[in-house]
Amino acid sequence: MVTNHYEDQAKEYAIAVSGDETGAADSYTKAYKHYIDSISNETVWLGYTYSQAQKLGVGLGLDLKGGMNVTLQVSVPDILRSMANAEGNPYFEPAIQRADSVVKATRSNDYVSIFCKEYRSLDPSGDFSVIFKDQVKRGENDADAVNTLKQEVKDRVSSSTNVLRTRIDQFGVVAPNIQELENDGQILLELPGVKEHDRVRELLKASANLEFYETMPVGEFAAALAELNNSLKADSTGNGKALSDYFLSFAPSAQSIELGLATAANREAIDNILASTRARTILPSNLKLAWEVKPMVLKKSDAEHAGRDAELKKMIENAGGAGLQIYQLLALRTNNGKPALSGDVILNASSEYDKMQNGNYVSMTMTADAAKKWSNITGANINKRVAIVLDDQVYSAPNVSNKIDGGRSSITGNFSTDEAKDLANVLKSGKMAAKVDIISDTVIGPSLGKQAIHDGFLSFGVALVLLMIFMMAFYGVIPGLIANLGLVFNIFFTFGILASFQAVLTLSGIAGIVLALGMAVDANVLIFERTKEEIRAGKNIRTALADGYANAFSAIFDANLTSVITGVILLLFGTGPIKGFATTLIIGIIISFFTAVFLTRLVFMMFAKTKAFNALTFSTALSSKMFTNTNFNFLGARKTSFSLCIAFIVVVIASFAVRGLSQGIDFSGGRNYVVQFDHAVNTSDLRDQLAPLFDGAQVSVITIDNDTKVRISTNYKIDSDEENVDQEITEILYKGLKSEIGNMSKEDFSTTNENIGIMSSQKVGPTVANDMRTDAIIAVLIALAAMFLYILVRFRNIAFSLGALAAVAFTAFAIVGFYSLLYGVLPFAMEIDQTFIAAILTVIGYQINDTVVVFDRVRENLGLYPKESFFNNINRSLNSTLGRTIMTSASTLLVLLCIFILGGDAIRSFTFAMIFGVIIGTLATLYVATPVAYLVENRKAKQAKK
Repeated sequence: MVTNHYEDQAKEYAIAVSGDETGAADSYTKAYKHYIDSISNETVWLGYTYSQAQKLGVGLGLDLKGGMNVTLQVSVPDILRSMANAEGNPYFEPAIQRADSVVKATRSNDYVSIFCKEYRSLDPSGDFSVIFKDQVKRGENDADAVNTLKQEVKDRVSSSTNVLRTRIDQFGVVAPNIQELENDGQILLELPGVKEHDRVRELLKASANLEFYETMPVGEFAAALAELNNSLKADSTGNGKALSDYFLSFAPSAQSIELGLATAANREAIDNILASTRARTILPSNLKLAWEVKPMVLKKSDAEHAGRDAELKKMIENAGGAGLQIYQLLALRTNNGKPALSGDVILNASSEYDKMQNGNYVSMTMTADAAKKWSNITGANINKRVAIVLDDQVYSAPNVSNKIDGGRSSITGNFSTDEAKDLANVLKSGKMAAKVDIISDTVIGPSLGKQAIHDGFLSFGVALVLLMIFMMAFYGVIPGLIANLGLVFNIFFTFGILASFQAVLTLSGIAGIVLALGMAVDANVLIFERTKEEIRAGKNIRTALADGYANAFSAIFDANLTSVITGVILLLFGTGPIKGFATTLIIGIIISFFTAVFLTRLVFMMFAKTKAFNALTFSTALSSKMFTNTNFNFLGARKTSFSLCIAFIVVVIASFAVRGLSQGIDFSGGRNYVVQFDHAVNTSDLRDQLAPLFDGAQVSVITIDNDTKVRISTNYKIDSDEENVDQEITEILYKGLKSEIGNMSKEDFSTTNENIGIMSSQKVGPTVANDMRTDAIIAVLIALAAMFLYILVRFRNIAFSLGALAAVAFTAFAIVGFYSLLYGVLPFAMEIDQTFIAAILTVIGYQINDTVVVFDRVRENLGLYPKESFFNNINRSLNSTLGRTIMTSASTLLVLLCIFILGGDAIRSFTFAMIFGVIIGTLATLYVATPVAYLVENRKAKQAKK
């Protein structure tokens, strides 16, 4: 509350300074950050500074606050190349290529080990200390060399992390979270409040590999160009096109360094020709061809200035009012393939404005060594052009009028203010260790974040109130109030622990807290139901309550521990939202154990001598006759239940074969876009409009929340390394949805407008998707094994373990089966993704709770009634715990229905799976776990008699 107050003041200050109420302007960001920085060390509350108070509070995650979540992959092959002394080594590049193939096929994260293994297979006698002479010590064996290289790669990734941190800080992001992940070369960035998403993506991907090249007039290699053109035309295996055929204008003059102008569509074909063995053989070895970074835009009036006017006019007309973007290819001169000047040459860089030229530029100051080399280069190229190249793209190629001393230089190029600022930022922050790719990218718009906060806390509040009413309605006002007091303390302690950990609260975290509340009620229900049994047995209230707590303890302990085990598995194998859910769930379960077993008992003891206490019955008119003296023959129905289970399994297997499963982008790779309209839309019509524009890629459109909001999913170019794919997809969406969004600008559609257009976007690359899928399978298998082993250790009976395993396996299988049968039928996403796996694991933990309580009662009754048959013992135990089983399921379903109806679309699929899981899990306890345990125990008894 304290930090929110000052953050609101910072927003008011930023609006007053910038005049921008949307928060999109750069001046708004600067003013907001300036205000926060100015009060960071001021005392704001009880002697704490703002910075300290911020650390003591519970922050909001991106799904509640809005912003970007990006996972970057630093190229490990590029890092190895930069470390290697591999010039003339015939095995190094082939080993890299083979390692690339293995990693792509297996989706492995251990690139260094695979590379070393492939290199060793190519060169059995090779010495890694020769190839990596600065890293690997002479005499190190292969295992030590691999570990050394892994550490060096990790250090260089850490260097890249620091470079990114500098860039993000200079960009003006408040409280970013930047961390290295366990996977080789992966870096996670959480950037709250960011709105200029495309600009941030470009800033993150820039390697800052700055190089200075001399240039080469086209006349010097005109003969080679002619030979290449003729060779391509004469090649019967080709399409008969020469290199020049892909350009709008080609080699305009012998003195120019411009090879030609081409459209973006033809750049890939040109690059493929120039990268071919034929081109490398024919063209000069000291020639490097590079594209200018910024395209020229041709309008209709420009057509007469280029060749092939008729074709060009048609292309410009097809491009629309925005004009046709064309790129210029420049000829650079190398020295044995290297630039005239490269490396970490920049000491400082800043964006400036030239009033004379009315344009922005970047001013650079070089290091002392670079300044001397730069002086020699410019002195040798007077009246010639020198190209300034960043990440293999030409930013400017100015004409040198005189020798430049002192290391001062500038980059011009028709930059906008933001472009000049970002370029200076990239140069100043330093060079990345290697090329960086965005492999996962999630954007949450601020309005969607506000909606998530509303939905999350609304579901939280309603669930809490309903739970309180539920407890008082079924167990009486006083027991209900005491249980509710435990719930209030549960919330208080949970948020206190989250604050002490400086945790970030997410929508899935809120779901974890709400579910933990339902499980806290479970413990109270178990105690109260047990106390009711003791009262019916003729004990006075004090003795009944004491025995109720004592006899329920082991069941509560077992149930909570199994849920914690599940939560730990989620924490270890989950990512992002799943970790948030697991964290709050584990904390909530531990706190609920304390509040239910100790705190509520303490309150009862305080009022033990009052009349009201002695009049307690732990029942009401509504519940007094519920589940009393039940005598259902559960085991007698085992043949029927097994037949129904087998029939269901057959149906599900048939569904798997015919329909399969709808995989979310977490597991398949792809992009999701949540788009808000100002009117109701038809998803089938939208899909029909979009599908032809995505060139055969998969496209799905589903309604979320209401019929004015949809989620568009596609795997279009998910494997592509092309630049600007995200912008291309945004343009396709803008074009395809034009009939629905009217005159809205593309900028408003993609980023700026908080009420209409793209509210959020998510990208998951195939590598990340494979990692998630593998981790999910491992997590489920580990959870099943953990439950089996825990029951075996706890009850020391293989029959109980096999019964529990059969029940949880059937429950998990049933949920997956329902998702196969019902996806596309129900009006919300039913996809197999990370949140679905989280639901499966949570259900496994919850279902074990039911089973443990029943088996605990079976074990107790075996001691109380040793002469009773195992058949009757199980039926007795099932009937005596039936009230608890139904009541705990009902209380948990109450919570889940609140989250499902009010919690928003982001976790709707999760809660739907949980609802099914609770229902199926309860039935599985009654009709799968105990019958299987009975059959196994019977078989053991028969074998013992033999």
